[in-house]
Amino acid sequence: MASERTPNLHGFGAIAVGAGLVAIGAILVWALRHGFYGTMLVAVLVAVWLTAMLWWTAVHPRDVPIVSVSTDDSEDERIMLRALLDQTPGALLAIDGARVRTLNRAARSLFATDDLVLPAPPSLLSHDAVRLRLGGRGWRIDRVAVQGLGAPRTLVALVDVETEEHAAEARATRDLLRVLGHEVMNAMAPITSLAESALAVMAVPERRDRLLPEILATLARRADGLRRFTEAYREVARLPDPLLAPVTLADLFADLARLFDAQWGNQATLVIADPAGAIASLDRGQIVQALLALLRNGVEASGAQGTVHLSATASADRIVFHVTDPGPGVDPTHRASIFTPFFTTKPKGTGIGLAAARQIAQSHGGDVTLRAVSPTTFDLAVPQ
Repeated sequence: MASERTPNLHGFGAIAVGAGLVAIGAILVWALRHGFYGTMLVAVLVAVWLTAMLWWTAVHPRDVPIVSVSTDDSEDERIMLRALLDQTPGALLAIDGARVRTLNRAARSLFATDDLVLPAPPSLLSHDAVRLRLGGRGWRIDRVAVQGLGAPRTLVALVDVETEEHAAEARATRDLLRVLGHEVMNAMAPITSLAESALAVMAVPERRDRLLPEILATLARRADGLRRFTEAYREVARLPDPLLAPVTLADLFADLARLFDAQWGNQATLVIADPAGAIASLDRGQIVQALLALLRNGVEASGAQGTVHLSATASADRIVFHVTDPGPGVDPTHRASIFTPFFTTKPKGTGIGLAAARQIAQSHGGDVTLRAVSPTTFDLAVPQ
């Protein structure tokens, strides 16, 4: 029998760990929305670890003598926690000031050390860094600040960005092939049927003169629809790499104002909030194309004589363009599909605009997101 005192996480410590769990929950939601399943797994295992630590200290109150049957029980539980961390596929680290320690097998293997990472990469020590280049691969740095475990420290999970990107590309390819197969089959079925009907009426002179022109006209329309679909696909599939150059946003917005007036001046009004003096490094032609796609979407959503707003927010590391319209918003059942190529709810839509805008933003290292639904606001963000 042995009497011992063990630390706990009461008071501020418990609140801090709870806040850490909330932060991990936010990371889980973000990872689920973006399909980053590696991040989700790492976050879940870190949450399990924090929960186990909270439970362990909660059942062993601080400064209260407890009687344990055997010290082997607590040792067994510590071994189980260590085994759980070691099975985590992502590299986990603890940062305490300038000290970086490995917490699991993946981290020890990545940094070739049993404990301290020496020298510590500057990206890990910088609270603002979100990427790390190590071992010829790119890693995303996910951080969770933890209080109440002695000195304040940070738990870090390194996520293999290239693996996630390859998985996302594979999913996008599968979705694209599924949509392509659906659209091509939808176009080819009536073309085949109309061609067979044309052959049938050719054999009957009294029907030929009456029905053949109508059949051929319908066949031509369907063939033209397939041609337009193919051209839309090429627009997305053959986007060239961006050619970055400094661009004054005032000049960029002036171009957009002229193009908007030429295309939709009799249908809607464009209101621009110009960030005076802001300059960004981007491909001017591609960004104009992407913003025009978002503006077209706003015009179509706002109805007759609607007003579409265009603005931008500049910070030290990125530019975010905002396009807002007063339309009814995006149906909740469609929000997960609006950026899928060829997905559209409009009778004459191609489903290319939002998909192309997002592809352009991503080729710049940014993204397009639906930020708000009342009023509807799309954000196009690109790094500086």
